[in-house]
Amino acid sequence: MSVGILMLVHTALGRAEQVARHWAASGCPVVIHVDKKVDRKTYKGFQASIKDVSDITFCKRHYCEWGGWGITAATQGAAERMLAQFPDVRHVFLASGSCLPLRPVGELIEYLDARPRTDFIESATTSEVPWTVGGLDIERFTLRFPFSWKTQRRLFDKYVALQRSLGLKRRIPKGLVPHMGSQWWCLTRQTLSAVLEDPDRPTYDRYFCKVWIPDESYFQTLSRQYSSNIESRSLTLSKFDFQGKPHIFYDDHLQLLRRSDCFVARKIWPHASRIYEAFLTDEDGALKRAEPNPGKIDRIFAKAVERRTRGRAGLVMHSRFPNEGWENGLTCAPYSVFQGFAELFEDFEPWLARATGTRVHGHLFSPERAEFSGGEKVINGGLSDQPLLRDYNGAAFLTNLIWNTRGERQCFQLGPMDTQDVCWKISNDPNAQISVISGAWAVPLFRSNQNFSDLRREAARLQKIENEFLYKLRNPNAKARIRIWSMAEFIESPMEPLQTLIDEIGNAPQRRLAEAPKMADLQGFGQFLQNLKNQGMHPHLMGDFPIHDSPVLPVEKQRKPYLVK
Repeated sequence: MSVGILMLVHTALGRAEQVARHWAASGCPVVIHVDKKVDRKTYKGFQASIKDVSDITFCKRHYCEWGGWGITAATQGAAERMLAQFPDVRHVFLASGSCLPLRPVGELIEYLDARPRTDFIESATTSEVPWTVGGLDIERFTLRFPFSWKTQRRLFDKYVALQRSLGLKRRIPKGLVPHMGSQWWCLTRQTLSAVLEDPDRPTYDRYFCKVWIPDESYFQTLSRQYSSNIESRSLTLSKFDFQGKPHIFYDDHLQLLRRSDCFVARKIWPHASRIYEAFLTDEDGALKRAEPNPGKIDRIFAKAVERRTRGRAGLVMHSRFPNEGWENGLTCAPYSVFQGFAELFEDFEPWLARATGTRVHGHLFSPERAEFSGGEKVINGGLSDQPLLRDYNGAAFLTNLIWNTRGERQCFQLGPMDTQDVCWKISNDPNAQISVISGAWAVPLFRSNQNFSDLRREAARLQKIENEFLYKLRNPNAKARIRIWSMAEFIESPMEPLQTLIDEIGNAPQRRLAEAPKMADLQGFGQFLQNLKNQGMHPHLMGDFPIHDSPVLPVEKQRKPYLVK
C-alpha cells in the first residue's frame, strides 16, 4: 500500500517541483492542482518540467481565493483524480506547494500502514475551537458569504451586518454538525471516497460553497459522517500568529523544525535553501523516528506571539504606540515618587540618595525644567530637561527615563506646582511607589515673603490641584503602591514612615536609620493656617494643627528621694 499526495500550488513552482519529485521518488504518487490565476504559459512550462515522472499528474484547475470555495473544489478534483488513477493508495495526504517533508517519506508510509483505518484530520465543533480569528464562529455556517473577504472587504462586512440586522439565517443540512479544523489532513481511501461519492454531495456542496473558509470545515464536517476512527490532529506542523496568519519558516528555523518530530511542515519560505537541502537531500540528518509532537515547540511560538503582541514592559514599539492599552505597562522597573517630602525636610534629596543609594531627582515635571539629579541638563538616552520637549508627551518621557536607566532605581519629587498631565498614568502604574504628605506644599508659602492675599489665592489653587491628585490615588482602579499621610499625622512620628519607605526601596541592606533629614522650622505654622481660614480659605489637607505652638518647658532636675526615720 502507498500514500497519495495532493499538492495545492499557486506560487514558487520551482520549489513545488522539487518537493513533488521527492514524494514520487519515495513511492508516493502525486496529484498537483495549480491555481488558475497562474498564467497558462507558466503552467505549461511547469507541466513540461515534470512530465518525466510518471507518478506525478495534474488535475482540473480552479480559481482559488482565501476563504472561498475554490480551494475546496480544487481539493475535491485532486482527490477524485488520485482515487481513480492510483488504486493502490490507502491514505491521501493533503499538502501545499510550500509544505516540506521533515522526515524520510518511508517513515510516514510505515506510520500510516500501522494505522490503516485511522483518519488524521483536525475536527472540532465551533464551541470547542479557541483559535478562530475574525469574530465569526457558528455564523460561518448560518450566514451567506458571496463576497470575498480579501478583495471585497466593505461588501463582505456590510452584507454580514445586513443579515444580522434582518435576522437572516441559513438552514444547516439535516444531520450535519459543523466542525472546523486545519485544512491539512490525511484521510483513508474509504473515508475520502465516501465523502466524494455521497449521493447528497450536491446538497452539501451547494451549502458549503457559501460558507466562510469552507476548506477548514467541509472535509472536517463530512468526515465525521463516515469515519470509524478519527484522530483530531494534523500530521502537518502549521503555526499561526495572533492575527490568524501562518508563520513562515526561514533558514534560521532549521533546528526548530528538527525538534518538532512532525512528518511535514508548512509554510516554508521558498528561498530557505538550507532547509530544503537539509530535509530533501540529507536523510542522515532527518528527524528521528518518534511520534509527531508539535507541542515541543509550542512554547517557543507562544513566547514569540506574546513578544509580538505585548513586547517588553516599558518598551513601546511603533506598531503599538498609537493604541491605548497596548504598551504592556507604562514603565519597565520600579521607581519612587515623593510628594511633600522636599517641602517638609531640608536637603531631602541628598539625604535620600545617601540613605538608599538610588538616583534621586528633584521635580521632574516642574514648569521651569526637569530637575535631573546633580543639575544635569541631559541624561541617559538623550533626555533633555527642556519642559517643551518633556510635556509633548509626559508619559513617554517617564517611560523613556525608566527604560534608559534600568538597573538603577529612580526617585523624583512631584507636587501640585508641577505639570499634572502624567499623574493619572503614574497612579495606574504597578511599578510606581507613591508617597504623599498632603498639605506640605503650604510650607514654602508659609516661609515666603508674599502679600497674604496672594498667598491665600495660591494656597486655594494648590489645594485644589492636590485634592484632584489624591482622588486619582484613591481610585479603586489605581495600581501603584500608595501611601498618604496628612502633614499633621506625619510630623507626629516621622521616623517610622521614613524607615518604612527606605526599607521598601530596598537598594541598601535593611538597617535602622542612623541619620534623619532636618525638618523645616514650623514655628507659627498653625497660626498661618488659621489666618488662611480667617480669610475664607479652608486648608483641610494638612490635618489638625494647633493655633498656638506649645511652649517647650524646661524639665526640672529630679531630686533624689530619701527616707526619714
